[in-house]
Amino acid sequence: MKRARIAYSGAIHEAAPGVAAGSLRLADGRVVAEDAVVWLPPFEVGTIIALGLNYADHAKELSFNAQEEPLVFLKGAGSLIGHRGQTRRPAGVTFMHYECELAVVIGRPARKIARADAMAHVAGYTVANDYAIRDYLENWYRPNLRVKSRDGGTVLGPWLVDAADVAASPQLELKTTVNGRVVQQGNTRDLVFDIAFLIEYLSGFMTLQPGDVILTGTPEGVVDVGVGDEVVCEIEGIGRLANTIVGDEVFGR
Repeated sequence: MKRARIAYSGAIHEAAPGVAAGSLRLADGRVVAEDAVVWLPPFEVGTIIALGLNYADHAKELSFNAQEEPLVFLKGAGSLIGHRGQTRRPAGVTFMHYECELAVVIGRPARKIARADAMAHVAGYTVANDYAIRDYLENWYRPNLRVKSRDGGTVLGPWLVDAADVAASPQLELKTTVNGRVVQQGNTRDLVFDIAFLIEYLSGFMTLQPGDVILTGTPEGVVDVGVGDEVVCEIEGIGRLANTIVGDEVFGR
């Protein structure tokens, strides 16, 4: 099952894909066009937990060895926007790039969970695009607050796909296009630390709650994006997440 959250006609609604292409069916039975709504992150988001360098090819791309222990950081709630949203590229920035990631949504509390039991705590999956501005990094592998908690810098959605509809150990193709050109490809089978490991690791020192989301990292293939670019991140069976890069003037800056 696929579910979305959207704003329409002055209210927030849950929605599902409509029968007709390009349509949505709201929980109250109304059918609306996809381009007539504002897309929100597809669930009520709790703590945002993100992984750095969790694909060996991406670590190599940035000239770093794969981590012996997960590189984990947290993100502010204001960083999130939904499908078809706009992400700002500040004036003067020299290198800003996308990061297509499988996002794992926790469905029930998890504390000190063994790896063998970890996947039972997953509610579902969505697509994330977690932008980074390399100019702002303290170095190439240690994400800092200015990079990873920027307002509108993380796109999430469009769908929450139930875990029951995805293989227990997902091996999913990822692809990013910029203005229709393929710039990034990978597969979640190449995660350095897989989902079950991450839940075991994280729940060993913090209680994961329903609505918490784990952004599992991005494969190699990052290129600079500029104002006017449309960036689309796709994950097999999960969804197609689109957004546009805009300049300071759109946000009155």
